[in-house]
Amino acid sequence: MVKMASKQKRKDIVNLVVVVATVIMINFIGSYFFGRFDLTSEKRYTLNRKTIDLLKNLDGSVYIKIYLEGDFNPSFTRLQNETKEILDEFRAYSKKDFNYEFINIYEEKNKTELENLQRDLYQKGIVPTELNIKSESGNKSQVIFPGAIVSFNGRETVWQIFKQQVGVPPDACVNNSVSGLEYELTNAIRKLQRATKPRIAFIQGHGELDTLQTGDIYAALSEYYDIDYVAINHQLKVLKPYRAIIVAQPDSAFDEKDKFIVDQFIMKGGRALFCIDQIYTNNDTLKAKGYTLGIGLTKNLDDLLFTYGARINNDLLNDYTCTSIPINRGFKGAPDFQMAPWYYNPLALPSLDHPIVKNLDLIKFEFASSIDTISAKNIKKTILLSTSKNTRIQNSPARISLAMAMMKPKDELFKKGPQPLAVMLEGNFNSLYQNRIPISISSDSAIGFVDKSSPTAMIIISDGDVIRNDIQFATLTPFPLGYDKYMKKTFANKTFILNCMNYLCDGSEFLNLRSRDIQLRTLDRKKLKNESGKWKAINVVVPIVSVMALGFVLIRLRKRKYTSKY
Repeated sequence: MVKMASKQKRKDIVNLVVVVATVIMINFIGSYFFGRFDLTSEKRYTLNRKTIDLLKNLDGSVYIKIYLEGDFNPSFTRLQNETKEILDEFRAYSKKDFNYEFINIYEEKNKTELENLQRDLYQKGIVPTELNIKSESGNKSQVIFPGAIVSFNGRETVWQIFKQQVGVPPDACVNNSVSGLEYELTNAIRKLQRATKPRIAFIQGHGELDTLQTGDIYAALSEYYDIDYVAINHQLKVLKPYRAIIVAQPDSAFDEKDKFIVDQFIMKGGRALFCIDQIYTNNDTLKAKGYTLGIGLTKNLDDLLFTYGARINNDLLNDYTCTSIPINRGFKGAPDFQMAPWYYNPLALPSLDHPIVKNLDLIKFEFASSIDTISAKNIKKTILLSTSKNTRIQNSPARISLAMAMMKPKDELFKKGPQPLAVMLEGNFNSLYQNRIPISISSDSAIGFVDKSSPTAMIIISDGDVIRNDIQFATLTPFPLGYDKYMKKTFANKTFILNCMNYLCDGSEFLNLRSRDIQLRTLDRKKLKNESGKWKAINVVVPIVSVMALGFVLIRLRKRKYTSKY
């Protein structure tokens, strides 16, 4: 009996040594290899190959301060945990130091320090949100700053983690924010790491928006691109250094020479963003007299855009989904200003899954026209933004009166359905001047005429105001792009324009990260209410019964093994 016990003991020791040696060997071999396993159905923890390449090629250290620490509701706790997960994924793949810190802005700060920190975060660009939090004393409201400051090689930028969307439930907003974590963080790092920037140009010389009217979008684009304001002035090579051009709300016609230069820029692979007002409206007359006329004015670009595959129509769109303006409903000497819907300012809510517009908030338009797509061979057309289904089309010349805001509109007039406001064209474009210019020009090597483009893209928007910011005349500084002074709200115009330019200049490689979907797996509230008792009982009883059953089986097996047969 003693001999058998001694033999069993030696066998157990050998088995233990083998297990320990195997574990040590696996860890030693594993130290030379790197791998991670993602068992989620949508591969939420699998980084895009472009993101991994970016992290492996970092030439400096990354440090991130995340202001998303504290006791939150379940939705924001989930956002907090998902943010930590994505940061750990980034750190695992980074070849350089990648560190982060979660900060609770309310922790051990007096009122003055807290106000200074909140002001600093807001000025840097982190958008605050108000959150209802349950505590022992009841529900309380707290302003949080769900964003981060990303630092890299002495530079820093903002990472907005949570993004609010008008008309979208809070849980869905959190889910959309979770879906965008990889793109937003990758975009922030890429912005800071980029050593050389592509060049883009705002076209000038035809009454386009000036540097002050495009000041806010200029500042935003400057983080990605080197930007110039360029007057063509019949100079053939003036656009050659640029990756893309922006034609922002011209108020006079392009002559044929300048239009030819724009056409050839596109034929040679250049990208273009056209923000065109097809209808002229005088806002000063509207404010002074209460009415004005919307008149179609040619910019001499219609045939150019038509050849490429789109046409901006001579009409104005009215939409039930719109901004509001103050209207005086009082008498002379006793003004009574009340907010009323202004149907000429549509608010477009993106519904497409395209990376340019996915999960964007409302985008503000002013006196926009409809766009038709035209048959063009080898051209892919994508409608990025449209009005709502409750739309009216008012043909030019159109009488515009402030009285419209005070009257209830007739529903039967708003039955035209969604009308395109922004269209993207991609492919190989034919030149407007193909077979239309003398051989002496088309064969001139100095001109280098091209009649069919290499693969390129352009975006056409039927409103110039979408890219124009208002101005604080007291300080001559721009308001944020998309800011509505009457509604006291900033719409998503800036993000939309940034996404347009990033797609045109960099393609879809990084923007496609915005297209990934994280499934929102919420509890069935009805089932939770009706069956909560049953599931609580199961969760309490089943583990206890399982442990008892397992213990009983182990005891029986042990008895059978060690009970003497003699």
